[in-house]
Amino acid sequence: MNISGLLTRVIGVVSGKGGVGKTTLVANLGSILSSKFKRSVVIVDCNITTSHLGLYLGMYYTPVTLNKVLLGQEEIGSAMYDHFTGMKVVPASLALKDLQGVDIFNLKDTIKELFGKTDIVILDSAPGMGREAISVLRASDEVLFITTPFIPSTMDIIRLNEVINELEVKPLGIVLNMKSKEKYQLNSSEVEGLVGLPIIASIPLDKNVPRSLSLKTPIVTFMPNSPASKQITALAARLIGEKYEQPGLLRRFVNFFKS
Repeated sequence: MNISGLLTRVIGVVSGKGGVGKTTLVANLGSILSSKFKRSVVIVDCNITTSHLGLYLGMYYTPVTLNKVLLGQEEIGSAMYDHFTGMKVVPASLALKDLQGVDIFNLKDTIKELFGKTDIVILDSAPGMGREAISVLRASDEVLFITTPFIPSTMDIIRLNEVINELEVKPLGIVLNMKSKEKYQLNSSEVEGLVGLPIIASIPLDKNVPRSLSLKTPIVTFMPNSPASKQITALAARLIGEKYEQPGLLRRFVNFFKS
């Protein structure tokens, strides 16, 4: 049992293609679950060949990384870095030399060291179905799919879902990212019909997201009332069974006079 009396959940965030917002989602989910919902959260960069999670959060100097843990040179606790939102981050190395001898299939045993010590572990997978991605699926209890509203990235989710069914991993649903009102995009019912899984969050295309990335700050803390932030916060609440009412204009007006 961990500090909150709950079993540690391991959630893999996966996608069929790169560039769909997977790492951004992991960073923001970890941030909001820690800062707003007061969960103990560890996010892990499992994309060791093209690691980005630490960079997204402004972490340029991390002497102990997941690579050294997988090599058996360090304990995972030594590779955890505190973020100002309250979450802990396990980055992968940016150095090519640190890939030598690393077996990503050791990930499952590595993550077990966190059981009973934190509420939620979120794994940032490599895209596709290569060795890194499969290692995340093997290490996860639950999987969150993320896609954009286009056929190629959506069709890849179908193949990933077949793999997790074989591994007996629980699918949490689909996050439809970068959604706009353009008619050429797939709508929610079309995506659900193709994949056979529910969409549990639809995150709009939001110009504030690239702004937050340039500042190395999660959008949920940089602009908590932005369209993307509201949907990510609602998703975080749904994942942990918490109630969350998105702030509307009237509620913000009332809260202004209460403060």
